[in-house]
Amino acid sequence: MTALDLRPLPPITWEKLPADFTLPDDPVDNNLQPLLAAALRESLELAGLIVESALIASNFGLCATVGDKTIVKAPDWVYVQSVQSLPEGTIRRSYTPHVEGDVPTVVMEFISEAEGGEYSINPHFPYGKWYFYERILQVPLYAIFHPKTGELDLYRLVNGQYEQQLANENNRYWLEEIGLFLGVWPGKKAEMTAFWLRWWDQSGSLLLWGGERVEQERQRAERLAERLRMLGVDLEELS
Repeated sequence: MTALDLRPLPPITWEKLPADFTLPDDPVDNNLQPLLAAALRESLELAGLIVESALIASNFGLCATVGDKTIVKAPDWVYVQSVQSLPEGTIRRSYTPHVEGDVPTVVMEFISEAEGGEYSINPHFPYGKWYFYERILQVPLYAIFHPKTGELDLYRLVNGQYEQQLANENNRYWLEEIGLFLGVWPGKKAEMTAFWLRWWDQSGSLLLWGGERVEQERQRAERLAERLRMLGVDLEELS
């Protein structure tokens, strides 16, 4: 990365967006991006690892006011450990740290064919994504994933600057704040063969998707049925 511009920023304030604020409506770059984001959430949810106070979203506006300008960036995936609850029936349109809850724990960007500024350290309005996450929001973890090649880079905020982290021997990254490993898994989901981002627990066990859990149960039932047949049990009579 190019050396970070450490010149002082204008004052940063944290204000909720007004109800009539027009959010960016940029389309996702391809149909894989929303599937990647949904798959990350799915395995966390099935493992019972999403607490009620957490916010997990994709292509969702994170906000800050720098000087007199409102800045909104929408990462491909964001995880916030604790946010304030909204009145029942209210839909969250955006998220402003400090006034609505914690600073995001991790943001992720999925690189498209045409790079969209994920590595940009532009220190001037409207600010590059890297600069926004690092200097303005100060997000502890920033992941950049290249779906086409399966490359994943993880950066941790250290003394105000992102430092690239080293993967372990299995090419996975330990996210202490979440208590899970993040890595790349090549395979098929939703009728699409691709590189997917997956979670592993501390023991190295993969957090399964719904379809994988169903298949696991099917295989377990088949093994049980086979053992019963070997013991001479007539399964048709039992049914």
